[in-house]
Formats: sequence, C-alpha cells, structure tokens
Amino acid sequence: MSYSDKDNINIMCSVMLGHGIGHAVVCPGSRNAPIVHNLNECPQVKCYPVTDERSAGFFALGMAEQLQEPVAVVVTSGTALLDLAPAVAEARHRHLPLVVISADRPMAHIGQQMGQTIDQPGALSRFTMMDVNLVEPHDALTRWHCNRLANEAMLATRRGGPVHINVPYDEPLFNFTVPHLPQERIIKSMTATVDEMALLGIFSHFKDVQRPMLIIGQMPRGVVTRELVESLSSHVAVLVEALGADAGGVPFDHLLQQVEHEDDYVPDAVIYMGGTLVSKRIKAYLRRLEGVPMTQVSADGEIHDTFGHLTQIINCEPQVALHSLSRVLDGEKKAANAFALRWNKALHQERMHLDSLRPDFSQMLAVKLALRSVSESGEPFVLHFANSQPIRMANLFARQHVCCNRGVNGIEGTTSAAAGCAAVTDDRVLCVTGDLSFFYDQNALWNSNLGGNLRILLLNNGGGGIFAQLPGLEASPARDTMIAAGHSTHADGCCAQHGIAYRAAYGSEDLYSGITWLIQDDSDRPRLLEVVTSNISNQ
Repeated sequence: MSYSDKDNINIMCSVMLGHGIGHAVVCPGSRNAPIVHNLNECPQVKCYPVTDERSAGFFALGMAEQLQEPVAVVVTSGTALLDLAPAVAEARHRHLPLVVISADRPMAHIGQQMGQTIDQPGALSRFTMMDVNLVEPHDALTRWHCNRLANEAMLATRRGGPVHINVPYDEPLFNFTVPHLPQERIIKSMTATVDEMALLGIFSHFKDVQRPMLIIGQMPRGVVTRELVESLSSHVAVLVEALGADAGGVPFDHLLQQVEHEDDYVPDAVIYMGGTLVSKRIKAYLRRLEGVPMTQVSADGEIHDTFGHLTQIINCEPQVALHSLSRVLDGEKKAANAFALRWNKALHQERMHLDSLRPDFSQMLAVKLALRSVSESGEPFVLHFANSQPIRMANLFARQHVCCNRGVNGIEGTTSAAAGCAAVTDDRVLCVTGDLSFFYDQNALWNSNLGGNLRILLLNNGGGGIFAQLPGLEASPARDTMIAAGHSTHADGCCAQHGIAYRAAYGSEDLYSGITWLIQDDSDRPRLLEVVTSNISNQ
C-alpha cells in the first residue's frame, strides 16, 4: 500500500477510519484523485464509483439510511460540490449522516481565472451541521488543528446530519509515496444516560387523558415495531404512515376526511414524534384544534411546531419515548381506551375497504399488485418510493416500512437512493417512481455498482400526474405542457444503454405477468418494469 504525500488528506483519512467510516461514494476528477486513491487503499473502506455528482449524493444517502451509519461522498473541486446540494439538504432535514468531502485548490487561486475554482468553504452551510476547511499543515500546531477539525466533523455527523470537509492542496497531486497513514488522535463522544424515570413522570398525565392521540412521522426502520403499535393502540389513537412503522402505516388520511368534523374523533391531547408527514389533511386538521395541548418528542431538541399549537418539547430519542409511553399506558393494566378503540375500528374498516379494491388498469393497480407480490414473495424487501403520487399510494397499500426522500420532498434522487441502498444490502430493493422523477434521475443507472437485487417499478403517465388532481389548475392552458411537463419519453432506450433488464406494461395482462417478473424472479442484473398509463386512467 502507498498513500498520498498530502498531510491533510492522510490526517483526514486516518480520523475517518478511527470513527468507523467504512463506505465511500467517489466521483471522478483529478483534483480529488489523491483522496479517492487513499480511500481505495484503505482495506476498511469500500468505495463505490458514481459519475454524476447529483446522483452520487443520493446514492450515498440511500446507503446511509440503510446502514444507519455515516457514509462519505467525495467530489472534485468547482461546481461538483454544488451538485451535492439537493442530497445534502435532504440529509439535513432527515437527520441522515452524510460526510461530504470536496477537494479544493489553495485559497490564493480563488477569483484568479483558474479552472474549476470557486469559493468552496461553507458553500453548503445552510444545510450542514458543520463545515471544516483542512488547509495543508506545515507545523505541529496546524497538524493539531487539522486533526481536531476532522474529529469535530466526524462527531457532528454522528449526531445525525450532513457535514462538509473541504480539503485544499496544491500540486503536484499524484505523489503516492507514503507507506502508512499516520496514527491520529480519535476523539470519542459519550451520550448521557436517559433518565427513564423522568420520562415516566412526563408521560404520566396521559393515563388520565380521555382522548389521547399519538402521531408518528417518518422514522428509521426498527423504531416503530408492529408489537409496539399494537401495545399502544388499545390506549391511544395511533396515526402512523408507511414511512414511520415497520408494518406499514394505518390508512387514516381518507378516513379523516369522513370523521374530521365529528366530536367523537377529536383528541384532547396529542403527542407527535418523528419526521415529516405526507398527509396534508392531518396537518390542516390539527392546526384547527385550538386549545388542544400538543407535545413534540425531538431527539435534537429543535422546535418543529408542525401543527401550530405546540405546548411542550421532550428532548429524547423517539424510541425511548415510545417505550416509556407504553410503560405508562400499560402499567396499570387499565381497560382499553374507548377513544382509541373507536379509531381502531374505523381504521380497520378502512383497511378492509382498501384490501377489497379492484382498480382497473392504472398506476394504483400497479402499486397494489407490486406490494402484494412483495408480501407473497417470501423474500426480504426494502421499499423506496418517490414523492408525489407514489408515496401517497404507499400509504394506502404498504404493509412494511417505506423509505422516501421526504426531508424536502423533491423529485430528484429517488432511484439513486434506492441504488445506494441496494449496494449495501443483500435484500431486494423495490424502487417505485414516477416518470418525471425517474428521467430526472436516470443517471442513477449510469453506475457500475448495480446488481440484480435492484428492481424498479416506473409509473409513466406522460407527465406530472398529480397536477391533474389540483382543483383550479385545469383553467390554465400551461398546465399539461409547462407545469406538468407533459412528454412522450419511455425508458427502454435508457435501460438498454445501461444493461438494465426491461419490460413494459400497457394493459392488465402485461401488468400481472410483469409484476411477477419484476418482484419474484431471480436476476443477476437490475430489472425495470415500465407501466404506461394516462392521467385519465389514473383518476
């Protein structure tokens, strides 16, 4: 093995190893070549080459979500760093640990008409938890400073969120003459012990609440188990979407439309935890509940007054709060709460109605069949859904946890995130995406890390289908062409170019056989089923 002769690169790599960084997504470039070389030389690090930086950021984000540990993404100097901004913003809003590493030129070159040179330090600071600039050290003091900054960045991302490490150095770039990385100081962090007795006291008043409601937003897998939901739901009305629970969500959105003005379904206390919610209806409903005390559980202590009536913040991890709340509500073995039972019965009836639906050929039928096939396959699957209509259909039919780039709700990066997830798991990964999201992110397939466990269900209705469902927008002549970006593009050529097995479905017969091919059959290459519908058939 041989490493770069750049001290700041070697210090950073040694600190990264000390903090357990084991996966790095690397993008091409000459300025970042010494960093990529070093990481590739480290046996503890597995490198994943991705050419498109925008896709690479989401590829790394998908890995970080699946592994639940920090993942690095390495780019060259210049605008390559700015191409990571959407993924970094998504990581910040979802508290996912992303380590952005950008190679840079010396500060003296900025503004001097040098190629690929911009002001990089702090370029992503609106979305990062920490930004550090590791200048080339020239003495013991600057080496110490470089080590400390690298440690601080690693500790910051462990708290859940992206960090940016900028690494400027001068030429020559390609002297790989150092036989070993330096033995660097590693600064550890200890989390204070949670005082469970204090939590039990905080939640104790919920024993006496007549109509308690628990709302759970986006959560990592493994936090909200089926058993935990069942233990809570006899004592509190639990509203959770497919992004929040291991067993999938409960179909409360359509039900709420029917009962939102009935007093028997109105809570008199609300606890909210987790990330974002897809349902606009539940947010609008709770914002109307003047005088109802609302408690937020926040791991980082930040205020997220989603419903406009926040009265209390509990600063702790959601899983700790859930188990404490379960102990409080279960502790006295009281009879089931009538309010909770009323919601449970209504949610069960809604679930039975959804199970009995037999849609005509449409994207709804495609999603329902795909999720049913996942359940029947006997194979472990990870589900990645795009924003807009796909994630709303997931909330109707998913019976397991669903991943989604819901931090900022953008259309970009869905396929890349699913591809990153597939690269670090042996499970099959099903990506369900709309056409605009897919074609915007088609460079996700320009990727040498893809394997047969990645399966893509592409719902192609020739544009942004959700815009056809927005009341009033039909009055605009620009709706279909400019706002919904109507098109006649298909994915067969893209798949052929990248070696992706491809099938299309234009009717129910094609769809039924295509879903079996996509979900249940073995393959050594990724597979994509394109379901071609129209906005009319999807109404």
